[in-house]
Amino acid sequence: MAELAPPRSRSALAGVAVPTEHGGWGLTAEPVLLGLLVAPSVAGGLLGVAAVLAFLARTPLRVVLVDRHRDRSLARTALAGRVLAVEVLAIVLLATLAALVAAGPFWWPVLVAAPLVAVELWYDTRSRSRRLAPELAGTWAISAVAAVVVLAAGHGAREALAVWLVVGARATSSIPHVVAQVARLHGRATPARRLLLADAGALGAVAVAVGLDHRAALGAAAVAIAVAVQRPLARTPVPAKTIGIRQSILGLAVVLAAAVGFHLL
Repeated sequence: MAELAPPRSRSALAGVAVPTEHGGWGLTAEPVLLGLLVAPSVAGGLLGVAAVLAFLARTPLRVVLVDRHRDRSLARTALAGRVLAVEVLAIVLLATLAALVAAGPFWWPVLVAAPLVAVELWYDTRSRSRRLAPELAGTWAISAVAAVVVLAAGHGAREALAVWLVVGARATSSIPHVVAQVARLHGRATPARRLLLADAGALGAVAVAVGLDHRAALGAAAVAIAVAVQRPLARTPVPAKTIGIRQSILGLAVVLAAAVGFHLL
């Protein structure tokens, strides 16, 4: 009988540079895509790339924070530090170029999101990043990119905030449902009250978005439909990959609907 090949391990570089949160790619792409569809611009494109790099930079930053919190310095710590330095430099360069070509100031959503980033990093430092609080804080922070991109194209603050609320609301509902479905796969129950609060918070956020800008109505309706659709789907246990595909489809549908609404309403 032929011997089975041992499983391939991740390289040291991949271990400190490649995110393990597969859902994070979609949660980063959705606000970037929505912002660019609503208000396309060169500056917005640069900021979108910077947002993706910021998502990537969280992985080496978490390695550095955890190792320093545990008062240890390993080879991976130094490697993560070098990767982080390169990514931060690239982010700064992209943001600087965006500022030079932007049609308007775009910094205030970054300042508003900063405390949310601090919350996420606090949990990251203590290796508790999989909890719901840091997941939601980080998602609302990265959702601010949608507002940043819209502002960089010279659009107004109310429109930017409405876009941010729509994409943030979509994540507010989806993340707890994904967590609950994964927990169910492992035989753990999730309080129904948590899911109800998440859905209520999402619907409240899109209601505020419509109040700020009526063109957010189609995106708000898409969020409401996504909330309604994912509840019955969550009752039947399915593989994690299927959960991810479903959420990607729902997320893309919300983004496209919201973009159409901002252009046609």
